Order: sequence, then C-alpha cells, then structure tokens
Amino acid sequence: MAEEKNIRFGVIGAGKIGTFHTRTLAKMKGVTLVGVCDPDQMRAQKLAWEHNCTPYTHPEELLGQVDAVIIAAPTPLHHKLGMLFLENGIHTLVEKPIAVTMEEARDLIQAAKKHDLILQVGHVERFNPAVVEARNYIKDPRFITITRQGPYDGRMAHISVVLDLMIHDLDLLYTLIPSEVINVEAVGLSVFSPHEDIANVRLHFENGAVADITASRASFERARFMHVFQPDGYVSVDFMNARVKTYRKEKPVVNAMSDLTVNYPKVEKQLPITSEILHFMDCIRTAKTPAPSGEKGSKALDLALHILEKMNRFDIPKTGHLHTPKPLQTLTTVARAAQTVFDEAVGKLKGDK
Repeated sequence: MAEEKNIRFGVIGAGKIGTFHTRTLAKMKGVTLVGVCDPDQMRAQKLAWEHNCTPYTHPEELLGQVDAVIIAAPTPLHHKLGMLFLENGIHTLVEKPIAVTMEEARDLIQAAKKHDLILQVGHVERFNPAVVEARNYIKDPRFITITRQGPYDGRMAHISVVLDLMIHDLDLLYTLIPSEVINVEAVGLSVFSPHEDIANVRLHFENGAVADITASRASFERARFMHVFQPDGYVSVDFMNARVKTYRKEKPVVNAMSDLTVNYPKVEKQLPITSEILHFMDCIRTAKTPAPSGEKGSKALDLALHILEKMNRFDIPKTGHLHTPKPLQTLTTVARAAQTVFDEAVGKLKGDK
C-alpha cells in the first residue's frame, strides 16, 4: 500500500490562536507546514522561523503551495479569507465563529460544496477530552448549566463575548440536546469593550430541556464548568482540568448519599487542538463530514446572533454617564437616595465629635 502524502498546510494569522495551530502542526506526522501568513511581517517572521517554515504577509502567496489552511485571523476577515482559499480549491478550517453574519456563513458553505472541499469550523471544545468522555454518560439532559469566564483580552474587543466565548457552549448544546431552541432569555453588559463582556442566557428547547449559560471576559480568574442534570443523576465537567465526575442514583428516591454512585471516569489526556487538526486531516483524506461542518457551525452562529438581538444591553462607557435601562432607573434612584442618607448620617456623627 502506497504511503499517504503529507498534507501541505498554511496558517493564516500569527496571533495567539495562530501560534497554537502553528506549534501543533509543526510537530504532527503527515503534515508539511509550508508557512505562516500575517500582515505584521515581524510577527509572521518570528513565528515562521521558530517552526521552520516560510513567513508571508499576503494570503494570496500561499495559493498553489498548500492543500489546506487554518484561518486564525480576526472574525471580520473570516469570510474574505475563507472565500479566497475555497474558491482556489483549498480545504479550510476556520476558527469560530465561522463568520460575522449568516449571509457570509452561507457563502462559505456554498463555496465548499461547489468545489467539493472540507470546511470545518474551529469549535475546539468539542475535542476537549473531558467533553468526549462525558458524552458517554449524558443520555437525557433536562437542565444544563455552563460557566465560562476569564480575564479581559483586548484582542477580542471587536466582538461580543457571545461570539467570543459563549459560542463554544452554544455549539456544545447542539451536540448534547437533540432538539431545537424555541425560546431565548438573555442579558448582557459592556464593561471594558464596546460590546458585551458579560452575558447570561437561558435557552428553552422544544423537547423541554433548559440550558443556563454564563460567559464573562471581565473576571480575574479562569473557570470553565458544565453541569448536566438528567433523570438518573448528573454529570459534572471541568473543561480546564479535563475532569469528569458522575452521580447516578441507585433508587427511585434518594434518601442518603449511599443511594448514589459517584464515579470519576478516566479521561484520556490529549490536547484538544491536536485532536481537532487530526480530525480535519482525516476528513480531508476520507471525504468525511467534519465536526462541526460549516452547516453545523453556522447553527451556533445563528443562535448567537439571535441572542444578541434579544439582549437588553446597557453600556458602561469609558467616560461620561452610565446609561441605565428604564427597568433599572428606579433602583438607581433608590440607591442614590440611600447613599445621600448615609452621607448625611456620617456627616452628623463627625459633627457631634
């Protein structure tokens, strides 16, 4: 049997995510890393030289040299770059979200179909080994809570935290709950950027399941947890530390902890980004539908855009006054009145001394 040829790869974007992809590709069997492209020539050169490939500043320079690309550029560029490579016969993995609008997403999907190419969306959390293991124990989820938070990153200030972080969890929900979303409740707050930096969403599914998701990029500590409650118990997932814990009841009614079986399933340790790229390569070689495909990845984008439409957002500008929504104005007035009373009381106490 003839040995398979290496897949020639290019990475578009030499930022944080592009660096992860470049570093991973450089170590993988079956890969020839051709080059890294970034408009910042020094950044492209540094990353390329570190991993023994060629730096480029214009994506067109990779045409004819690569079989596949990973697009890790800012989201507003996903459509333009994706169309460039797909229209030129190059398999494409585009980081989440697939695009800025559904129209752009549909363009990419149609281009991939037209040229019979693999279009995979970079929802790397699907390949988290804890998620892979937890899915063996998730059978009939009724209520799911997910918390995803971390420090502010100015690189992502151009999009909402819903498109930046929460979209990972929206994609996961579609893999765990075999039903469509029928109702959305959402609230978001801008703290540091012009867009939502904190968001909380409650989703109601047609089959009766409910999911409560919180995403924040205005936190001092990183945390990524999921809890899945189902009729026979619940499953706890620690995304960051790749740990799974399951609770299963042994009787219809639990009267004591002895009526529960607690299990710590073994999680196979492998970097999610490595699994993601291996999956992409396998799909290229076998013409298998990727996970997620452009169609599946666009479902998460569609839901994210719907959430943004539903949000009653209030902005905290860098300067000027806080603009508070009407439902909160009464609370604000009460708070100010309470502060005034407090200040007067303190002043009186100081005067009596």
